[in-house]
Amino acid sequence: MVEVRKRDNEGSESLIRRFSRRVYESGVLIQAKKIRFREDKKNRRKVREEAQRRAEIQSERERLIKLGEIDEFSTYPYTKKKK
Repeated sequence: MVEVRKRDNEGSESLIRRFSRRVYESGVLIQAKKIRFREDKKNRRKVREEAQRRAEIQSERERLIKLGEIDEFSTYPYTKKKK
């Protein structure tokens, strides 16, 4: 835990600056960010299912492009072709 006490004749701005510096040097913020943004590893089944889903979407998109139902350069997979 980081603790800072106000010194004699010290302004609040310098106290806050000193506190911020202590927090940064202690590494508390870095630890908190590591915990907050930590991602769990996906298991093999989930990775495989996501790859299959992407492959199905891509093959369906290619099929629709060949049929001329969607525009080849559309960003969304199922955007209708403008006539």
